[in-house]
Amino acid sequence: MDRDSNIYVAGHRGLVGSAIVRQLQAAGHTHIIQRSHAELDLRDHAAVDAFFFAEKPAFVFLAAAKVGGIHANNAYPAEFIRDNLAIQTNVIHAAHLNGVQRLLFLGSSCIYPKLAPQPMKEEHLLSGPLEATNRPYALAKIAGIEMCWSYNRQYGTQFLAAMPTNLYGPGDNYHPENSHVIPALIRRFHEAKLTNAPSVTVWGTGSPRREFLYSEDMAEACVFLMSLPDARFTPLLGQDRNDGLAPLMNIGTGQDLSIRELAQTVADVVGYTGRLEFDPSKPDGTPRKLMDVGRLNAMGWTAHTPLREGLQAAYRDYLATQGRPRFAPTAAAS
Repeated sequence: MDRDSNIYVAGHRGLVGSAIVRQLQAAGHTHIIQRSHAELDLRDHAAVDAFFFAEKPAFVFLAAAKVGGIHANNAYPAEFIRDNLAIQTNVIHAAHLNGVQRLLFLGSSCIYPKLAPQPMKEEHLLSGPLEATNRPYALAKIAGIEMCWSYNRQYGTQFLAAMPTNLYGPGDNYHPENSHVIPALIRRFHEAKLTNAPSVTVWGTGSPRREFLYSEDMAEACVFLMSLPDARFTPLLGQDRNDGLAPLMNIGTGQDLSIRELAQTVADVVGYTGRLEFDPSKPDGTPRKLMDVGRLNAMGWTAHTPLREGLQAAYRDYLATQGRPRFAPTAAAS
């Protein structure tokens, strides 16, 4: 990507998209195209086609998606599969029709089977049943990977899918019901600290293990991939390979910890000293989700932000943007 290339970041207000915008700006890119949902509904096929025809982006980061934690996935499965299928179908097809040079499709580690071997490699895709609680979202993202692969093979496009592990950082969603585990814990512990609540309850047993990546590191990895020279980027696309590997790249740290350990670490960062209680009647989700990031590391990129340091930055962002108690602090974290 040249610094004056037209670059469209779909979903620029979200955790992923905003981090990518900041990374591009820091790298000196001056033509970053951004549209809010009010300005461009990516579920609207005609509107997306008109936007691409008018703006002619050369590079696209497809970070727009309907996302959420276990509660949201359980409560709104129809929206999770419908909206995500519509968004990615419209953007990927319009990118092809309008000659986009490269597209990076962002998904998540939930595309891998519930009981996939650990750590999860790219070749483990479609090797077993998915976790039921987020299957609609996962299936939509798997369809997006397959769509990138199909367009690469049939039309010679250069569309790559990147699957980050669980993300957190500035601009996260702190909604009490629809957020992921780290922002949910930050909010609950903060409000419990303000009200001197004796305990905070966390969903599940606390035993599942998860990997977490700071959003700024993720964005750096995405820009790194999209900036690779053709000789290194093209072999990732699955156009001519016979090994069956999709145009897919894991992004993560290669390290995990239990939800119990995570909750205690977040409590320490926030400064909450009450009891941590766990509700085993709530779903745990997948027992373990650790990404194998060997391919990306071998290409020259490695995550560099330690978890506690990233959590401290995320908490500072929460204090700057949220910071006021709005609900009972003993509610379960999703």
